[in-house]
Amino acid sequence: MLIKRPSDIRSSEITDRKLYLNRRQFLETAGGTAALASVGLLGSEALLSAATPAPHGRKLENIKKSAFSTGEKPNKWEAITTYNNYYEFGPDKDSAAKLARNFKPAPWTVTVGGECAKKGSMNMEDILEGQTLEERIYRHRCVERWSMVIPWIGFPLSDFIKKCEPTSKATFVEFTTLNDPKQMPGVRSPMLRWPYVEGLRMDEAMHPLTILTVGLYGEVLPNQNGAPLRLAVPWKYGFKHIKSIVKVTFVEKQPLNTWQESASDEYGFYANVNPTVDHPRWSQAQERRIGDFFMRKTLLFNGYGDQVASLYSGMDLKRNY
Repeated sequence: MLIKRPSDIRSSEITDRKLYLNRRQFLETAGGTAALASVGLLGSEALLSAATPAPHGRKLENIKKSAFSTGEKPNKWEAITTYNNYYEFGPDKDSAAKLARNFKPAPWTVTVGGECAKKGSMNMEDILEGQTLEERIYRHRCVERWSMVIPWIGFPLSDFIKKCEPTSKATFVEFTTLNDPKQMPGVRSPMLRWPYVEGLRMDEAMHPLTILTVGLYGEVLPNQNGAPLRLAVPWKYGFKHIKSIVKVTFVEKQPLNTWQESASDEYGFYANVNPTVDHPRWSQAQERRIGDFFMRKTLLFNGYGDQVASLYSGMDLKRNY
């Protein structure tokens, strides 16, 4: 399925400016300058074969419907698996669809540490033990003015946190993505500081809307969407939804997340969807749902304000962006 970029959104708004300017460097690092030049592709958007949707994977069983789901129609599998940000595989929206095909999400281990009683390693069987998987149809809002509705399969992050038995000093949770240059060509380039790191305040992490995601459309999570384990926090911009998690650390101080470190004037720690706080290079007041022609009004907290606004009572949401 071909997904066209809206003609009224500049390419600099689709890809962060620093990454857009570094695309040539990424191409050279990922594929080799000589090889690309020999086929006339250096600097071209046609670097590799056209992105194709993820192959369908193993069906997940005994999935419960969630009361937290939106009633909106989900985007199609073809769109969700070919258009997303996953910088470990490259700077473009279709990079992961092209380059994550041979990624190996099993076996998988998550290391738990910091201010908690149950430190150590968990494999996916440990993580999923005793969990009831739910289908949660969530709005997904990207900071670059596009959005989707995605039928994730997952379970509350709070269940995982309880297994780890955090101490009273654990006021934040820090997440780290796999950093594997052999499988992830994007990390061979210094476009960001690797590994990718994200964080949540403990009350955000414990909120029932926050889930660890293991599937999509009733199937195991595709490689390009963060297999085998990713975060979904539906009231926050997409860069908070860290993928391919290999480390969870309970910390006392607010962690420095990757985008805040890279461009603190553009990306804050909280990343709450707020139409009144513009990105320095574009307005956040409107968004375009992938597949739609017209723009729509951006909703505060991505439309989840009734559930989460109380978490930020008394905070200046323009200062804490």
